[in-house]
Amino acid sequence: MSKPLLQVALDNLNISSALEATRVLADEVDVLEVGTILCYAEGAKAVSILRALYPDKTIVTDLKAADAGTTVAEIVFSAGTNWMTVICCAPYATMEAALEVAQKYNGDVQVELYGDWTFEQAEKWREIGLTQVIYHRGRDAAFAGQQWGEEDLVKIRRLVEMGFDVSVTGGLYARDLGFFEGIPVKCFIAGRGLYGADDPAQAARDFKAAIDKFW
Repeated sequence: MSKPLLQVALDNLNISSALEATRVLADEVDVLEVGTILCYAEGAKAVSILRALYPDKTIVTDLKAADAGTTVAEIVFSAGTNWMTVICCAPYATMEAALEVAQKYNGDVQVELYGDWTFEQAEKWREIGLTQVIYHRGRDAAFAGQQWGEEDLVKIRRLVEMGFDVSVTGGLYARDLGFFEGIPVKCFIAGRGLYGADDPAQAARDFKAAIDKFW
């Protein structure tokens, strides 16, 4: 089982604050995410700036795209992203169109699992050629105190058995990672647990230490 990657979700309101985070975190993490909030605030220029500053880093653009798959994928992949996200309720045609553009750039598309989705839908995603999903405890759910539970593990394991690379996110801190021990998680994604820490670099090292401990 390969070790999970560590991804920082840059859900900042502007590019300057995002770059404050990357200055201390870029060397500590594996993946830089242009978070949905940053996408709304700054658009594709945030992708271009991060690509120029960090040419060797994997960058994901968390668009949660629901339509116009070809167009939005072309915007972010031409700007330098490696991966982009589509929302799980997006039409299959949107997902397929985004994936076609991604493959043109040697990139990939991830499906964000929010709200109600089914394993029947997931089977269709695999038929389309999608191989990455993001298992998500939503921002609002985390703020409301919703905890990780056995039901989450059952769903994640089933997705892995279906052949997906599963990333996990949702208010994660290093202390939470042991809950997922034994599962081949592709990537742990954290925002506030990294750039919101008193010492972001040390927080990233704590995540990496937990990954080393449990994987």
